[in-house]
Amino acid sequence: MQINRNFDNLVPNYLFAEVASRTNKYMKEHPDKKVIKLGIGDVTLPLAPVVIEAMKKGAEDLAHKDTFKGYPDYEGYAFLREAISNYYAGFGVTVDANEIFVSDGAKSDCGNIGDIFGKDNVVLVTDPVYPVYVDSNIMAGRKIVYANSNRENNFAALPDENVKADIIYLCSPNNPTGSAYTADELKQWVDYAIKNDAIILYDAAYEAFITEDLPRSIFAIEGARKCAIEMCSLSKTAGFTGTRCGYTIIPRELERDGHNIYNTWYRRQATKFNGVSWPVQCAAAAVFSEEGQKQIKENISYYQDNAKIISSAMDELGIYYTGGKNSPYIWLKCPNDMGSWEFFDLLLNEANVVGTPGEGFGKNGAGYFRLTSFGDRENTIEAVERIKKLLSK
Repeated sequence: MQINRNFDNLVPNYLFAEVASRTNKYMKEHPDKKVIKLGIGDVTLPLAPVVIEAMKKGAEDLAHKDTFKGYPDYEGYAFLREAISNYYAGFGVTVDANEIFVSDGAKSDCGNIGDIFGKDNVVLVTDPVYPVYVDSNIMAGRKIVYANSNRENNFAALPDENVKADIIYLCSPNNPTGSAYTADELKQWVDYAIKNDAIILYDAAYEAFITEDLPRSIFAIEGARKCAIEMCSLSKTAGFTGTRCGYTIIPRELERDGHNIYNTWYRRQATKFNGVSWPVQCAAAAVFSEEGQKQIKENISYYQDNAKIISSAMDELGIYYTGGKNSPYIWLKCPNDMGSWEFFDLLLNEANVVGTPGEGFGKNGAGYFRLTSFGDRENTIEAVERIKKLLSK
């Protein structure tokens, strides 16, 4: 037998595993130190009360014969898809409930969507980039090309007409840089995709953090239904990082190479995915209720205030950064031209604060660093004070 040798082309250590390894080693060697983690983008606030109640009721349903549920629909229960459709309508975007697939999260869909595309397609990602986009396509043996996001374009890369790609991954607001595309910028990507008969895989996992007049969906852009698939998640929107629920939107009319993309993805899901549990889908539907929206926005506001605390510190220190306003991430230039892993070690050893080295997100991340606003308020304030003290020396 043989192993998929494409795995040999992966970076040996997944970025966040390496961060965890170095952090755990330090904590084991210094048990007296209080280490504050502003690295991985995991939430810290509990699920909204209305969500918990819906989940409890869903679980109770499974205890009675007349309300018991077995296998769910592959595309998700209609009541949840309708709730998501209505949510999109609330910010002016038309998405039919019958174009939505409920899943266990955007990360899974981002990694799995490649199943329906041929190996010889050329994949374009922006650099810096969320590692899943790259790694999942390396595993499949596809060629990957990069669009450079950097300080000159405010870490929001635009298409290059001289580069041909078939599959395009975009994330806005972006992980890791926190930058967000304007409608005009997204229109350039849509026009590029249509011209090249490409498909945009649009990761909208952080759309709920947008505060300015920016698109919250690729489908807010004219022409996007001809060339785009959108993936979103409740992980950051509603704290479902451990609960696991997200969704993918595929326009019914989207076709390539003589195949309807919706039908092809449905066939894949029917083979490899058995759906999201009844209690979790009940909980997810509660997110989109009037009370659910009120409660989750309180949590999002908490994280947004944390981002302001971190951003204000960067302003005070005179450090260049992006993000923090429409995103839970602050992407900062490492001081004194330090390397990103060098800065990681400095923060860990001298301030006992953990962030994420930008180098792990691609070559354009070298010399940059990501902090997240998902921490506890008191810890965020303390971490910022430690950073300011360290960098003011």
